[in-house]
Amino acid sequence: MRCEGRFRRRRVPDLVATKNPGLDYTDQTLAHERSLSSRSYRLHRSLVDSQWTFESTGESTARHLRDLAPAHPREGTIDLPPDCSLHWQPAFPVDAKLTLKSLRRGRHDPTHREEADGTLWRTALTPSGPVTYRIRQQRLDDLDVDAWGPGAAEVVENIRTELGEHDRPEDFRPAHPVLERAWSRLPGLRVPRTGRLFEALVPAILEQRVVGLDAQAAWTRLVGAHGGPAPGPAPDPMRVMPSPDVWANLPIWEWRRAGVDLHRSKTVIFAARHAAKLNRAAGDPARAYQLMSAMPGIGVWTAAQVGHRALGDADALPLGDFHLGRMTGTALLGRPLAQHEIEAFYLPWRPHRYRVVRLLELTPRAAPRRSHRAPRARPFR
Repeated sequence: MRCEGRFRRRRVPDLVATKNPGLDYTDQTLAHERSLSSRSYRLHRSLVDSQWTFESTGESTARHLRDLAPAHPREGTIDLPPDCSLHWQPAFPVDAKLTLKSLRRGRHDPTHREEADGTLWRTALTPSGPVTYRIRQQRLDDLDVDAWGPGAAEVVENIRTELGEHDRPEDFRPAHPVLERAWSRLPGLRVPRTGRLFEALVPAILEQRVVGLDAQAAWTRLVGAHGGPAPGPAPDPMRVMPSPDVWANLPIWEWRRAGVDLHRSKTVIFAARHAAKLNRAAGDPARAYQLMSAMPGIGVWTAAQVGHRALGDADALPLGDFHLGRMTGTALLGRPLAQHEIEAFYLPWRPHRYRVVRLLELTPRAAPRRSHRAPRARPFR
């Protein structure tokens, strides 16, 4: 007999038979494992650790259709008025969706949601508290911002800065046909400046030395499991990223279930213990870079990932990126660049080196963004 289907992840508690409702999950697991033979025990542990189960074709199709369904606000909150609003008509073109797209960590990022009509939803954890904010835009010089939650006033007050008010793209000189075409095609692209250093640092650490899909999955799982509820009418399943205290006290098994190794988890925990100091330094980029470089596990690449998101640094070149030499060289030179050639090649575009990188990322078919796919991470045992 042939089965049509695929394997999918399932929650670990589903793998344990709940024969005695008086026991908690840990006791049930131990009791179940003691009853297994040595061979059955090894098979059981491999299933628990890998968290994979078989799913029929019909079930997988239904799940796929549910994933494609449009997001809807939570019941009872659709008519909730915003705590703070702003109608902004900037004197320069701003494409909010394109500018803040670099903040999104994968298609399933629970802190970022783009709707089909162009509405952008985001959540954040500010010093004033959690916030959900919505940006609606009809033209590049006309935006409506609504915010809900304790941090609403703070986000609305700083939204102009977040959308690149202090960026200076008019000083940029593309000096290459590929960049000139991209620059003319994306007039509203700016470098964002959220000012929330720790918010940008955690996912950047999770992306160190791993495939992007694994890093995005880890971020989605950790925020979904340990983040706070999104205020206001945020679409399900949006969440607010966990507080620094939560990150600093996550048990080791939560990191392993998310596929995060010991080195990256220790780096996030260390950064969480210094989150207040990091966020205070966001107004002084030089001081922020100095603090990050002094932290174990944070190098030039990670600091650059934070710089062009939280600090508005249009010159934050991510040296050490696995794909940077191939993407840049193929698009602008006709051949991949070696790692030692990259920094010198980008010198003519200072202080807009990250702007060049972003234009290439947003230019389809200019260069292959990805080389041969690296192997996915195996579940931790």
